[in-house]
Amino acid sequence: MTATQVETKQFQAETRKVLDIVINSLYTERDIFVRELISNGADALEKFRHQSLINQIEFDSHVPLEITIDCDDKKHTLTITDTGIGMTREELETNLGTIAHSGSQHFFEQLAEAAKKDVNLIGQFGVGFYSVFMAAKTVRVQTRSWDGSEGWEWSSDGGGTYTIGPCTGLHRGTKIIIELKDDAHTYASKFTLERIIQQYSTFVPFPVMVEGKKVNTVQAIWARSKAEITDEEYTEFYKFIGNAGDEPLYRLHFAADAPLAINALVYVPKDNFEVLGMGRMQPGVNLYCQKVLIDQHSESILPEWLRFLKGVVDSEDLPLNISRQSLQDNALVIKLRKVLTKRVIKFFIEEAGREVDTYGEFWKTFGIFIKEGVTSDFEHRTELAKLLRFESSESSPGSMISLDEYVGRMKKGQDKIYYINGPSRAAVEHGPYVELFKQRGIEIFYTLEPIDDFVLNHLGEYDGKKLVSADRADLSLPETTKDADQAAETKETAEPLAAAVLTSLCRWMKEMLGDRIQDVKPSSRLVDSPAMIVNVDGYMTSSMERILKASGQGEAFGMGSKKDMEINGASILIKKLAGLRESDPEFARDVVEQLYDNAMIQAGLLVDPMVMVQRNYRILTRAAGGQVDAA
Repeated sequence: MTATQVETKQFQAETRKVLDIVINSLYTERDIFVRELISNGADALEKFRHQSLINQIEFDSHVPLEITIDCDDKKHTLTITDTGIGMTREELETNLGTIAHSGSQHFFEQLAEAAKKDVNLIGQFGVGFYSVFMAAKTVRVQTRSWDGSEGWEWSSDGGGTYTIGPCTGLHRGTKIIIELKDDAHTYASKFTLERIIQQYSTFVPFPVMVEGKKVNTVQAIWARSKAEITDEEYTEFYKFIGNAGDEPLYRLHFAADAPLAINALVYVPKDNFEVLGMGRMQPGVNLYCQKVLIDQHSESILPEWLRFLKGVVDSEDLPLNISRQSLQDNALVIKLRKVLTKRVIKFFIEEAGREVDTYGEFWKTFGIFIKEGVTSDFEHRTELAKLLRFESSESSPGSMISLDEYVGRMKKGQDKIYYINGPSRAAVEHGPYVELFKQRGIEIFYTLEPIDDFVLNHLGEYDGKKLVSADRADLSLPETTKDADQAAETKETAEPLAAAVLTSLCRWMKEMLGDRIQDVKPSSRLVDSPAMIVNVDGYMTSSMERILKASGQGEAFGMGSKKDMEINGASILIKKLAGLRESDPEFARDVVEQLYDNAMIQAGLLVDPMVMVQRNYRILTRAAGGQVDAA
């Protein structure tokens, strides 16, 4: 190419400003320019493949479809070559003149118009190409079109001018020769290039060769039909994408055309690394567009409670800004998120019904995330509720049931779903709150994790049935046939205190306990236990109070101000207390205090252990026949 054949063209006045925007604002990572150039090469190869299907192409028909990258760490140059469709002179100037031929205002007007028409910006050579100037002193683009016409070279330093002229001896395709800036010499290292390609361009559908070695060796199996993929291929892909050494617990591979074109392949691992003490997990699903990584560990496409999933989502419908680093249309992102979330929840519901044992394993490992979803994701709360599992009075120890199973077994006349929290199943079953449930044969959920009451309180109701904690003061259970039979038997064996005596005793006990309790009342639901603490505030359960106190938020929620104590007028201890109140009021006060502390402990609430221990010794001394000094 002689100097007389080369044309030097002046960029328009605002081009420098536009280049500064492209280089310094649109791209936040320098590595991106390698991804952009590879993606442009892959786009050119795809266009040639399409042309070869509809036209008989003779020129360079023997040349393989691939991208080759050569680097010289002594001369500090990088060369990226594709054997794609190539460009004519007019196409070269048009494609690389996207910015060169327009001022910033017209440039952004074109982008805005493209976005309105839902034009996919990936693969537009002139846009991503200019990211090369983040690392390049000068760039030479040598290209020859698939039609066999003359080759051309475009050259620029990204400043005020560019040159264009003939170039002989070229094969079909495009070669980009980059002289690297002084602070960008690392891009002449094959190790750096391999790392970038493996991160961003692993799934490009054409071979990417670095110094003669194919780097992108993993297939984008999510784009293939499920019928074509073996279990071994699925597992190997999981190990690659999830950085795992074992097999996944679940996998979900699906494609959709409406409302968005989506190909997704996501996995559930076997282990919950958050529980293993490894800190909060990053989202594990990566977002791709046409097999090019757009957003690694994407926080946009799935809700946070699904961060345990591993895999990929590829959508061709996403309009991206020209850097491909941020999603341009929030409405479409929301739509993508909604479609994916609903599909994942549907999958879990199907698996829960299909393989109960496997779902049980999933629930034990990842149930905490489903609970997090119920408390934080209002839009999907109702569907997520189908996935909840708890032990109940009707399930065997360690076995969990769904809300649907509970509803299917509800007694005639029962319109509420009941639950009670405790540290263990044994503690709940021996506590006062389930006594009437046992007597009446009404099933009750045992919520054995601190978060469970928050979950059920946020849910509020299920299938039109209100969810109610058994430690509520206003609890009212339906009558049953079993209850009527047992009530007659109880009346014969445990005659309660007279109403007037019981009322007077309650009033006296309230005086003894003071502000620690809102009221002391006769209980209509205690069967064996002498007393229990109930919550007047229907929203706040004892377990929720424990959590808030432990997190230092107890005072903000007015803890301890809305509790009643219920006493069982048929209990021998309460009957004895009524007499002891008259004969030995000081010792009776110790008994009241101990009743209160016992009830608080059974409610899972804190008491002063030192005071309680001293009182216990006094009571034990009295029981042993010794003399007790006044407290």
